[in-house]
This record gives sequence, C-alpha cells and structure tokens, in this order.
Amino acid sequence: MTALRIIRALLAALLLLPALAPGARAECFAVADDALPIVRASLPQGKLARITYLGHSSFRIDSPEGVSAVTDYYGSNGDGPMPDFVTMNNIHELHFTDYPDPAIRHVLRGWDPAGGMVEHDVSEGDMRVRSVPTNVRGDGGTTRYNGNSIFVFEIADLCIAHLGHLHHDLTPEHLAQLGRIDVVMVPTDGAYTMSHATAARVIGQIGAPVVIPMHYFADLLLESLARRLERDYRIVYNQGPQILLPTDTGGERIILVPASR
Repeated sequence: MTALRIIRALLAALLLLPALAPGARAECFAVADDALPIVRASLPQGKLARITYLGHSSFRIDSPEGVSAVTDYYGSNGDGPMPDFVTMNNIHELHFTDYPDPAIRHVLRGWDPAGGMVEHDVSEGDMRVRSVPTNVRGDGGTTRYNGNSIFVFEIADLCIAHLGHLHHDLTPEHLAQLGRIDVVMVPTDGAYTMSHATAARVIGQIGAPVVIPMHYFADLLLESLARRLERDYRIVYNQGPQILLPTDTGGERIILVPASR
C-alpha cells in the first residue's frame, strides 16, 4: 500500500466512522499490518471465542464472557440459549425475521425500513457489534442503496466480519470502515450474491487470514471459488460446525469450511 493510499484510508476513516463512545474499543482499525497470517487476539489466558455454523448464512458467535450473537437471524438460535445480539439482512426470509424473540436485547437490522442508511455500534460485555452499509441489486436491474450491512464483531482485538448478502466489490470507504479483519464469513454461491470472480476480489480486498464460506449449496461451488484463491489460500475442512478462536494458521491463509450441523 502506498503512502498516499494509507493517508486516504486514514482520512476516510476519520470522515466516515461514527464517533466512538468513551471507553469503546477500536482495535480493529489498524490500516497496515505486515505480520504473518495469524488470527491475533489478546483474549484472557485460556479463554476462546467460539463460532458455530447454524446453516445457510447463520452463525452463532460466543465470547469468552458468554456474550453471544447470531448472524442473519431468521428465528433459530441453534443449540445455545437466547443470544444477546441478532443481526439480519432482508434479502429473503432465511436472512431475517419480523418477529424476533422479545428477550433478545439487541436486534440489529442491516437496512432502514424507511429507506435511509442504518449504522449500528453497540457493546455489551466483551463484545462490540458494528455495521458497515453496502448495496444490493433491486428489481429490474436497479440498485437498492444501503440495503445490506456487513456486521463486524469485535471481541478484545479479535475482529470477525460477516458480509451478509453482499453483491459487489468494496470501495476504499468500505475498507476504511471495516479496518483490520481476522476472520471473514463470505457468501460463496456464485450467483445469488456475488460471482466467484467478485467474491475472490472481495476476499483479496479484505485480506483476512481466515475465510469461512457460507451461503453455498454444493461442494462444487466452493471448490470453484477455492481454485480462484489457490495461490493465496489453502482449503481446510473443519471436523464439526464449531470453530474455536484465536487460532494460529501456521503462516498460511486458509479457507476454513465448517461441517454442517
């Protein structure tokens, strides 16, 4: 990254990011990092965060302090208790619900029902959840601006991004808002969200050491994307739906495929 690009990214971050509340964490906003690919996290000694794949685009994220979030929540919590956070995108009914349980404290919709822009930044315990608005395709070749959100989950300095139903490449402003990402969950269907060419570019833009695929319907689709990334990422099949973090990737970037439930 050239010095000019770094300056532009810093200026974009200053102009576009919402003001942080006193004491809020911002460890994910490093602009440049030349370290080996490794999921870095200063979690308490012996404490791990946990990601559990629930299916489609839904994951349950549990922090060391027991704060939990479910992504693209459509009414299913998985096997755990009621989550503290749920995030949703409204492309279709497997990504949201109009009737979340009232016991859920933080219901974060990735769109504004009135058609504006929504940006979330909410903390509870050792988890902070914030959003970056993006666009989706509308009917008849139109664009529905700010119709999707990327959600970022920060646990200490572990930074996890869920791209939702992203349909396009990211801009420098998006990347400045995202900051450094350790783990990114990417839709890999190749058609309903992004083509595999676009998905590969987005993965390269973000540069996370760990990519977790979601929203794909056949192994052939996943393998097609993996071939586009084989110079930079090695594919690893997890033995179950649960992934523990932080993890050392052995100096490699990996596509980590969770087993279905």
